[in-house]
Amino acid sequence: MVSLNTAIVIKLEPDFSEGNVSYNSDGTLNRAETKSILGPHSAVASKAAFYSKVKYGARISVGTMGPPIADYALQQAQLICDADELHLYSDRIFAGADTLATAEVLKTGIGKMEGGKMDIVFSGHRASDGETGQTGPQTAWKLGYTFLGNVIDYDIDLEKRTVIAKRLITLQGFYDIIEEVEAPLPAFITVDPSYKPAFNTVSQRLAFVKYQKEANERAQSYKKYLKVFNAQQLGVDPKFVGLPGSPTIVYKVEKIPKAKASRKAEVVDASDRGQIAKVVTRIHEILGGIVIK
Repeated sequence: MVSLNTAIVIKLEPDFSEGNVSYNSDGTLNRAETKSILGPHSAVASKAAFYSKVKYGARISVGTMGPPIADYALQQAQLICDADELHLYSDRIFAGADTLATAEVLKTGIGKMEGGKMDIVFSGHRASDGETGQTGPQTAWKLGYTFLGNVIDYDIDLEKRTVIAKRLITLQGFYDIIEEVEAPLPAFITVDPSYKPAFNTVSQRLAFVKYQKEANERAQSYKKYLKVFNAQQLGVDPKFVGLPGSPTIVYKVEKIPKAKASRKAEVVDASDRGQIAKVVTRIHEILGGIVIK
């Protein structure tokens, strides 16, 4: 019997490293002309969920809202977390959704995941193409789950059905204060980008290797674990999803002009003592005559 049911909500995001993000005239993303990847914050959330599988034997479900190509993000998440189930919520009426309309779809989708009610739902800190950080808290609110943000570490007390989490907070002008909180399950956790799981025992490390191998095998045939839902299959109200359910209005999208490069590079021959001496002299001048030993 699985003692813990966990879910992750992830997002397919533009690959900004490619430098080619295209938008439609209404301000929405033109996915056909934009290369997309599993969002980096979603990848961190997937690592946090994988920790629950290694340490507690959790069952993991992953869900995302997006076009059909978003199944690529689900495959990448499965490769990280060894998910038992993948959900894709895909319908034309979901297009143009803001965070509130997205949260409505995700909340409904989580309710259809196998294994019963989720004990923990993970999500990334934010999405790199939006930077609002609102979808996680809004989904938690719609689910009625306790919300814990900026989490950098967590443990579960299975007997008490509580989560003990460490989170980064800002307090009275001081940054990066670590707060430890205990909350009853179910809970919704947004994972801080600095999160790094630690597997400290032999049994955990053996389980890590076992589930990592399983994740590789599952990701190669990820469609066996994939379920695709349209709006009718989810049972959502069209008034609360997509553009009709989005109170946010995108007035205009502008491209930020790329700044002209002002730095100059000079290639130095490391075998030439004279050139090396010039570099050392220049560094000495920049540092204001400080002697480096």
